[in-house]
Amino acid sequence: MRRLFTASPTHSLPNRIYSTGELFLGALLLLGLGSLLSKLMTQAANWWLAYAAYGLISLFVLAFWAQGPLGWANRITLFRAVLIALVAGALAYDTFTQAIWLWLVVATVALLLDGVDGWVARRTQSFSTFGARFDMELDALLILLLCIGLIRLESLGLWVLLIGVMRYLFVAAGWYLSWLSKPLYASFRRKLVCVWQVSALLLALTPLTHPYLASLLALSALISLAYSFGMDSWWLYRQYRR
Repeated sequence: MRRLFTASPTHSLPNRIYSTGELFLGALLLLGLGSLLSKLMTQAANWWLAYAAYGLISLFVLAFWAQGPLGWANRITLFRAVLIALVAGALAYDTFTQAIWLWLVVATVALLLDGVDGWVARRTQSFSTFGARFDMELDALLILLLCIGLIRLESLGLWVLLIGVMRYLFVAAGWYLSWLSKPLYASFRRKLVCVWQVSALLLALTPLTHPYLASLLALSALISLAYSFGMDSWWLYRQYRR
């Protein structure tokens, strides 16, 4: 998570054209990678779901970015979006279960790139609130997709979805309790919990992991996430009461 805002957006047609063009190149990259990783995209439904996910991500970019070219840091994040779209697409008809190791590799690369785009942003001085939000939304989506995969693969129960939807519930609660939507301080604990969530889910999804251990890993992700959100909520409440 990265990038502090440095410039106000300019909502002009040329800037929109730049953004749309780069998103179109991302769509072509999705087509190329999906064709290469054909074991994950065996049916039309896989492609439809992948492009639906990528389409939602593209709408997010167009809604919140209007400064022309994305820049290298955000381009790396967009590549993460392509990989996450492939992760989503392979969930259709449980295709991912037939190529589970390949699916996990794609998800792991998407996780590892989370640190690369932040490093590039620091090196190129391209910090922005959009970049941080872009990262955060992709992390949340990847976690939700892994939760769905874990339920499909291990049949652990719908409680696993709490890991994936907790952030969205937190955001929704902020619509009714305005103090929950206030800015939070930077936190290493928050980043660590995010990394552990994805890592625990990836470990739980490997064929080498016993179902009992998979449930413990998922439970640890849920408990750590609940603790992190609890700490943030308590801090925001104390700021509100002052």
